[in-house]
Amino acid sequence: MIVGTEWLVEATGCDPTHLRDESLLRGLFERVTGDLGLKAISDVWHTFAGEGGVTGMVALTESHLTCHTYPEHKIATFNLYCCRTRPEWDWETNLKTILGAAEVSITKIERGDSKPKSQISNLKSEISDLRSRRVGGDA
Repeated sequence: MIVGTEWLVEATGCDPTHLRDESLLRGLFERVTGDLGLKAISDVWHTFAGEGGVTGMVALTESHLTCHTYPEHKIATFNLYCCRTRPEWDWETNLKTILGAAEVSITKIERGDSKPKSQISNLKSEISDLRSRRVGGDA
């Protein structure tokens, strides 16, 4: 049974000044939550001193949205977890526009117990096959 969907997003080649701008990142979060119809419960933000980045988290009734920025590496990472089905958000276009990202990679993971069990079952089957071949090859 799938209990939620998680998006792991990495934006590289970003404008470092944007990655230090907490206000801009808060606005990005408002856009994500607004576009997807998500409801914020509370938020926590921290801007690191000097040339450091920003860490932000918004707890949602549907789960959470987080970001960590690394201006020194021109990278921003995001994690959105929703326990209810949501439409896809156009991370690539939005992060290229808002953060000046050169590239955006997105990994989507369906969370729940049915998928991992099948993966474990497949792995056990592969191990068994390898053992059979090894035993047969040694004889």
